[in-house]
Amino acid sequence: MTTPEPAPTSPDLARAGTLRIGDLQVGRLGFGAMRITGRGIWGPPADRSEAVRVLRRAVELGVTFIDTADSYGPGTSEELIAEALAPYRDGLVIATKGGLTRPGPDRWRTDARPAHLRAACEASLARLRTDRIDLYQLHSPDPRVPLEDSVGALGDLQGEGKIRHIGVSNVDVGELAAARRVATIASVQNRYNLTDRSSGPVLTACERDGIAFLPWFPLSAGRDAVGAARAIAEVAARHRATPAQVAIAWLLARSPVMLPIPGTSSVAHLEENLQAARLRLSAADHAALD
Repeated sequence: MTTPEPAPTSPDLARAGTLRIGDLQVGRLGFGAMRITGRGIWGPPADRSEAVRVLRRAVELGVTFIDTADSYGPGTSEELIAEALAPYRDGLVIATKGGLTRPGPDRWRTDARPAHLRAACEASLARLRTDRIDLYQLHSPDPRVPLEDSVGALGDLQGEGKIRHIGVSNVDVGELAAARRVATIASVQNRYNLTDRSSGPVLTACERDGIAFLPWFPLSAGRDAVGAARAIAEVAARHRATPAQVAIAWLLARSPVMLPIPGTSSVAHLEENLQAARLRLSAADHAALD
């Protein structure tokens, strides 16, 4: 494979375009802040100063949407975002999530009870050092709690001015429809990438109704299937790009409501990932990847 050329100084994120989350306009290439925590998404990062530099560099390069969750750390990611970026500049949208608890590294439990969501939101407000969260997302439906009750709790918080917009995550088409009967849903965050397109029907619903779609784990392509890895490597070689850049560029081209949020704990990898905004895949590239 041809070695990629050094990245230009600026990734020119304007090339990725913009989209709306409710009444907020953001660039269509954001940053996911899960990986700035410790191993197992648990505790502080090994290099706290580098995590702060990553966040500040993302904003310097034009990122206007940062996604996190109270369960990343837990709490660590939100605290680092506030340390690095508060008070937040105009136009920077900070999104977080609630509804998962953490019994230990790499372990996750669902808790979408209304009382828990209210407490989680209040704690996120404090950690993020803000009086209103731009986008608050239900991290996952809880099989023990009616979805309408969970989303209804977020609607109550929105009515109190603590949440600006509501999103949902890890939902199917039926759950999205149920959530929308309770509140206005501005975004969906589901797993979606070159090798996992199972949320295609949800993406179609989002396209139809103008709902932002945030694909999590956007860079898993190339690790899940040998055939996909080979195709990505070939396309990357043609463009003198990295496989990660190809995976992100494919997502950006896939749908106008797509908002990839690749994450990293390294400034170098951040700058490399954001270069995907410059990459334009050809019809032949799409044929190879699709």
